[in-house]
Amino acid sequence: MPQSNLGRHIFGTAVVGSGLASLIWHHGPIYLYAPIAAQIAGGIAIQLRPAARVGAMIIGAGYLVLALRSIPGIIALPQVYYTWGNFFYPVADAIGAGAAYALLASAPPSKMWIRIGCILFAMCNASFAIEQVEFLARTASLVPKWIPPSQMFWAIITTAPFALAAIALIVNRVTMLATRLLAAMYWCFGLLVWVPILITNPHTYSNWSEGTETVAIGAAAWLLADLIARARPT
Repeated sequence: MPQSNLGRHIFGTAVVGSGLASLIWHHGPIYLYAPIAAQIAGGIAIQLRPAARVGAMIIGAGYLVLALRSIPGIIALPQVYYTWGNFFYPVADAIGAGAAYALLASAPPSKMWIRIGCILFAMCNASFAIEQVEFLARTASLVPKWIPPSQMFWAIITTAPFALAAIALIVNRVTMLATRLLAAMYWCFGLLVWVPILITNPHTYSNWSEGTETVAIGAAAWLLADLIARARPT
């Protein structure tokens, strides 16, 4: 199956956008500029075929640092699910970077590594399902009011695909279809939810961070689907 560059280019663009937003609004410790710089540099490099694997490595390392930074919060407040969510978002992006790196190799990785990636991505999406239920009212408020039948309907109905995709990835059934559909759903969120929000309120950091995060994770799902497809016997 011919390999598409769609996921890689969308992933890199979203990562650069996230890094630029963090750079513009960043007011934290100076050492946090390192993962921000890694996001921007890696997101640019991954677009260019000669430097793409290096870019994927840089992105993956940057997101792993962000994931590790969230662990003290989980230890301090394990009963607060938001702390767990802060861990799984960068992990999903790191999986996308790993999939991009593997796709650029001359041969696909072993099935064991693909299974590990699928299981980790399943855990991330299970986390997103739980978090969407936890913050259901806020999720509903993000749905454009012009989409029928109601904001709450779409907040509830879009929770199930996260869980169903997680189950498919864990039991290793219809994994490529599950990841393709996940990518489509994430990108629909980006187009229908975050683009209008950014147009009407472009001066809020959380809008940019969550919007670019959504698009990046959608691209990570697409990259993982490409990797699954490549590893299939012809």
